[in-house]
Amino acid sequence: MPESKVKELVVISGKGGTGKTSLTASFAVLADSPVLADCDVDAADLHLILAPRVRERNEFRCGNEAVIRSSDCTRCGKCLELCRFGAIVRGGDEEPYAVDPVACEGCGVCVRFCPVQAIDFPESLSGEWMVSETRCGPMVHARLGVAAENSGKLVSTVRREARRLAEENGSCLVIVDGPPGIGCPVIASMTGTSQALVVTEPTVSGEHDLERVLKLARHFDIPAWVCVNKWDLNPAIAERIEALALRAGAKIAGRIRYDRGVTLAQMQEKAVVETDAPSADDIRCVWESLGL
Repeated sequence: MPESKVKELVVISGKGGTGKTSLTASFAVLADSPVLADCDVDAADLHLILAPRVRERNEFRCGNEAVIRSSDCTRCGKCLELCRFGAIVRGGDEEPYAVDPVACEGCGVCVRFCPVQAIDFPESLSGEWMVSETRCGPMVHARLGVAAENSGKLVSTVRREARRLAEENGSCLVIVDGPPGIGCPVIASMTGTSQALVVTEPTVSGEHDLERVLKLARHFDIPAWVCVNKWDLNPAIAERIEALALRAGAKIAGRIRYDRGVTLAQMQEKAVVETDAPSADDIRCVWESLGL
């Protein structure tokens, strides 16, 4: 099969609150017919700016969850004895034992050792993923259920569907709003992408978390750019962070000043570049540096 011409830019950060979603929304406005993917499925918020109109909803099922059939339960208490997660709770006469779905880890021990096989083990509904329309183009996003796991698998689903949409629509670019940190959802967001923009801030924790993310990018051989948001709050650390990024093999995409206009833009459900906020020019410069 011919190699896909679709490029993927993932915007990530070593910690939450660095401004990556604000940047992603602005990039969506500046890009030419992109497809968007909000891969921060544990705490998605790109929709707060882009106000998507949902056109398709799909269930996300992953893992299993124990369910006790009260009619077949003999009240032996074996499930209560063996459950190390405290997910088996005592009930009344009609329902002697039940499973707390929030506490259940889906290990299947109770199912395996129930003497009368009175426990079912169906696939659990872990959330949903959606395809929506925004003023900037189509967006794939998701919502993980309360206490649900396997967010990395849901991230992979969101990315796969976004790429499929891009190929169907003839779009050359997928912009991914990634999750913070370096865990499974971040790995699922990064692997196989064309390049990553790491958004950081001029603090000691920002510097430390940036170093971890850049190590992850090097591990997966992903070209990385670094942007220092609110750089003017501590110019000395901003310079130190940029030096660290260069030593790690990353490129500097630019700096963004601290700007109260970012908050005002969010309150209006607008991307920063859709307003006259002073930092809008900084964001445009970062976008131009990426060469997309």
